[in-house]
Amino acid sequence: MPVVSIVTPVFGASVNYLTEAHHSLLAQDLPAGWDWEWLVQEDGDGGTVRDRLPDDPRIRFGAARHGGPHVARTMALARARGPLVKNLDADDVLPPGTLARDIHTLTADPDVAWTTSRVLDLLPDGSTVGFDADPPQGRIERGAVIAHWKRHDHRPQVHPATLCLRTELVLALGGWMALPASGDTGLLLAANAVSTGYFHAEVGLLYRKWPGQHTAHVAHSHHERDERIGVIERRADAMLATGWHFQSSAQPAG
Repeated sequence: MPVVSIVTPVFGASVNYLTEAHHSLLAQDLPAGWDWEWLVQEDGDGGTVRDRLPDDPRIRFGAARHGGPHVARTMALARARGPLVKNLDADDVLPPGTLARDIHTLTADPDVAWTTSRVLDLLPDGSTVGFDADPPQGRIERGAVIAHWKRHDHRPQVHPATLCLRTELVLALGGWMALPASGDTGLLLAANAVSTGYFHAEVGLLYRKWPGQHTAHVAHSHHERDERIGVIERRADAMLATGWHFQSSAQPAG
C-alpha cells in the first residue's frame, strides 16, 4: 500500500496543537489503496513530545538534538517510506480533501513533481483570512516561482508550507535548506528550478497565526533576512543554470 509521508517538526509550545493536526489527518479521505504515515520529529531531545502523541500506529516518532524546524524535517525524511512527502507544521491544519488532491495530481501526471495549494491564515479567534493574489489553478512551469520571487520583494506566489513533493525529488535536493527559517521556501524554489509543479485553488492549509510560531521571531524579518534570502536565491539560480530537469524514476502507484 503506497503512503504519503507527512513530515511534522515539533518544538516548544507547538506541541499543544498536535492533537488538532492529527484530527485533520483523520478527516482526510484518501484514494483507494493509499494511506498516510505521520513522521513527527521532536526538534531537541527534551522528551516532551512522545507522551503528547495520540495512539495511532501510523505515527512514527523521532527526536534529535535541536537544529531548527528544517533540520528536524530533514531528519524525519530518513524514516519516510512513501513515494510522496507532505509538509505539515505542528500548529497547522489540513482541510478535508487536501491529501486526495495532492495524490491525484502527482499520480495522474508524472511530469508534475510537486504541488501547492491555497492557504487561509487561521487567526487566534478562529476566523480565517485569505490571500488575494493566488495564481490560477494549474501547472507551474520551471522558473516561474523564482521569477515571481525576484519581482515581488522575495515573496513567492504560492505558500511553501503547502508543499507535497515526490520523495525522490526531496532527497535529490538534500531535503529542506538548513536555515533558521525559510528552509521550506528554499525547497520550493529549488524544486521550481528543476521541475514542474501544480497549484490547487482549493484551500489546502489553515496556517495558524499565534505569538509562539517560528516566523513570529524578530530575527525572521530583520537581523538575518537578507542573508537568508540571498542564499536561497543564489541556490535557485545555480540550479537553474545547470539545466537539470528532474524526471521521476517511476510514477507512484495509484
